[in-house]
Order: sequence, then C-alpha cells, then structure tokens
Amino acid sequence: MRRELDALEAGLGRRGLEYRLSVTTAPGDATRLAEQALDDGYRFLVAVGGDGTIQEVVNGMFAGDRLADPGPVLGVVAANSGCDLIRSFGLPEDTDAACQHLMGEDTYPIDVMRVTCTDGRGERRVTYSHNLSEIGLGAAIAEHAARMPAALGRARRFLAFWTAFARSRAVPVKVSADRHLYEGPAWNVIVANAQFTSGGLRLSPRSFPGDGVLDALVFHGPRSQAYTMLPRVYRHGDHVPDPDIHEMRARIGVSIEAGRPLRVVADGCVLGTTPATFEVIPGRILLKL
Repeated sequence: MRRELDALEAGLGRRGLEYRLSVTTAPGDATRLAEQALDDGYRFLVAVGGDGTIQEVVNGMFAGDRLADPGPVLGVVAANSGCDLIRSFGLPEDTDAACQHLMGEDTYPIDVMRVTCTDGRGERRVTYSHNLSEIGLGAAIAEHAARMPAALGRARRFLAFWTAFARSRAVPVKVSADRHLYEGPAWNVIVANAQFTSGGLRLSPRSFPGDGVLDALVFHGPRSQAYTMLPRVYRHGDHVPDPDIHEMRARIGVSIEAGRPLRVVADGCVLGTTPATFEVIPGRILLKL
C-alpha cells in the first residue's frame, strides 16, 4: 500500500491538486475520518482502496443522517485493489490515471442502499452500501474468503467457493420488492445497486447506480449453476434472463426473510444475517467522474 500512496501523492502533485491525506489503520477509521472531514467543512472526499473502504467513507457521509443536499462529492482511487464500483462507470484501476479523474467538474449523482440486518449481538444494524449485496451462497463465499490468509492471494476466492458450496443448501425465502413477491427455495439472492462484484463478476448486468432502482435476483435452480453459470457471468453478464433466476425491481426497497438466518454481505463486507431490508436512497452522493 505504501507504493500506491506514493503514486497517489505523486499523481496529485503533478496535477497541482491540493489535498489532506489521512491514512487508516483499523476497521471503521475511514468512516470516522469522513465524518470529521465533513464537519471540518470539506465537501470533496476521496476513498483510496477497494469497495470496503468506499463503504466506510459513504457511511461517514451519512453519519447522523445529516447528509447535505446537494450531497458531497465522492472520488475513488481504486489503487489496483480490484474495486467493483468503478467497473460500472469505466473508471481506471491505475492510481495515476484515477488522479486524472479527480480534476474538473464532472460528477454523477449515485444511489445508495440503506441496509438493515441483524448483527452478531442480535441487534438491528444499519449500514449504507453503494454497490451490491449477496445473501446465501455468495455471502458465505465472501465470509470464508475474509477468514483466509491474505498470502493466498486469488486462491482465497477459489478455496472459499468450494468450502461454502459444499456446506450450502437451498433455503425457503420470502423476497419482496415493492409490490413484487417471490416465495420458495433459493441458494443465493442478490440485491444490487451496481453491476459487478468479487473483482469483476457482472452479477447484476441490468443495474446502474443512478437510476433510483434496486435489482433483486433470486437464484432458485440447481446449486450446480453456481459454477456452470460462471462463464456467462464473466463473459457479458448474459446469465439473465434465465428461468431459474427470478428478477424483480424496486423503487422503494427490498426485504428478505429466510427459513434460517442467512449471512448478508454488501460491498464484500459481512454485515450480519437475515431478516434484512434494503431501501433506495436516490442520488444523494455525487461521484466524481
């Protein structure tokens, strides 16, 4: 990360951009720093890193439900982290190229999901999410991967997939999206504000984080589709439409109940378990393009 920070400062310096750099050392730091920056009068915040860092910065923007209108500007420097939000907008992963996108006035108002689920203490927890949430198998994969040593690199995702797949089963679920309803078995449920997850899986190809809509996809076919569909997901996201995927759209929100508590992951971060609700907050943050 030191190399990326050096590249960031060099890129900002070459372009004459003024900045105040704050480095996180523990989970939750980016939320606290973002909240403090807004209190200090800053309006342009840049998240440097992956979707987990962006999620923390977004939650700092919403802290105390005091988000200004128009909202603050969020810049993203992915720093070669595998960030998925930038893929929906075609923004670069490279640090220097991302610094170029911090110049100028071009912004786009993006939607955010207000996610409410049950945390490890049995209490209801609210988190603001910018990208995509998985409930079921996808969440279990993310949880297993997070527990594995970082030294495994990309092998973590492979090992986590087969570990979670071996233990997963279809579960009765009830998914409501505004007036639409699905009741029946499912092995994975997606609630998406944007298209990509897991470093490039185009899991919700019809989503766009500026249309005021959440997309809910319920996977209820054979569990083997978790790997047989992968070529279609990676290629163009042309796994939908499919008779084994129930699609719904919501302009208000999505709620999920399950026959047993299922893990809820958003932006690659484990949030808690079902029951869970996802509310649309349209256009309150301006993304720097």
